[in-house]
Amino acid sequence: MTKGRIFSGMQPSGKFHLGNYMGALENWVKLQHEYECFFSIVDWHALTSSYEDTSKIPERIHEMALDWLSAGLDPERNVIFVQSHVKEHAELHLLLSMMTPLSWLERVPTYKDKLQQLGVQGKDINTYGFLGYPELMTADIILYKADIIPVGEDQLPHLELSREIVRRFNNLYQPIFPEPKPSLSKSAILPGIDGRKMSKSYGNEIPFAASPDELRARVRLMVTDPNRVKRTDLGNPDVCTVYTFHKIFNAEQSNEIAQSCRQATIGCVDCKKCLADKMVNNLADMHVRRQELEKNPGRVKEILVYGGERARVVAAKTMEEVRQAMNLA
Repeated sequence: MTKGRIFSGMQPSGKFHLGNYMGALENWVKLQHEYECFFSIVDWHALTSSYEDTSKIPERIHEMALDWLSAGLDPERNVIFVQSHVKEHAELHLLLSMMTPLSWLERVPTYKDKLQQLGVQGKDINTYGFLGYPELMTADIILYKADIIPVGEDQLPHLELSREIVRRFNNLYQPIFPEPKPSLSKSAILPGIDGRKMSKSYGNEIPFAASPDELRARVRLMVTDPNRVKRTDLGNPDVCTVYTFHKIFNAEQSNEIAQSCRQATIGCVDCKKCLADKMVNNLADMHVRRQELEKNPGRVKEILVYGGERARVVAAKTMEEVRQAMNLA
């Protein structure tokens, strides 16, 4: 028995790293056992800020599907699909754009911030698509009448706008859509190997698809307590990136590790080796699943096609209701 229906999606913007996994995907794997879930690779969303070069989108869609499946998302239990494979997303987005006040979109807190941030990077995103991003997100959610949306706190303003758009539609036409409610995910935040935020742009990430050897190599590069120069120096685990990872991947021994560090009864080399062993063991099942899927790329495509077919059945039914409500049937 499920509690409700979830919709969530990610842009195919490049290779996944462990921070991405801990930030959202790990939570999705847990949620799939409690909810009816629709998970979409939202490739149209990727165009809102990266429309100039679309050559890598097919490869990135395949990579993201690999990441999701290797993480443990079940394609039978969940509907896993590509957004652009379900054209009803575009139709509903268009209809919502007809009735959404422009001022609602312009007041989204992240709109002007991102406009300025990406403008500094030389990107021209002064486009309707970028401004209308929240409308497309709303269409994604309500097309499947999802009532629970897993989000981080930074996404709450977007979801609140979606709720306003739903209320406006229901009041103008017919009460078709439930107001989606947020489910705040309390995910562990992983720093990069240099202690900063994990990001591909910093080159400090640990790839989600890293092999055991690559993972061990990245752990060896992690920064530690800068004041602990010699093996006999007393350490401070609270300023050590390695210890932050121990608390997540080696929680049962983390207190012991911290005490040994402070007493200098364990050195940084051994501490890193212990962490790497734990991480390799914890991520082993994912690595095996990925290896099997990489040998059979056709299987990944089949899963996305199957998910698209299932999504279209639900989407088509919703759009029939929408057209009737708006006298467009």
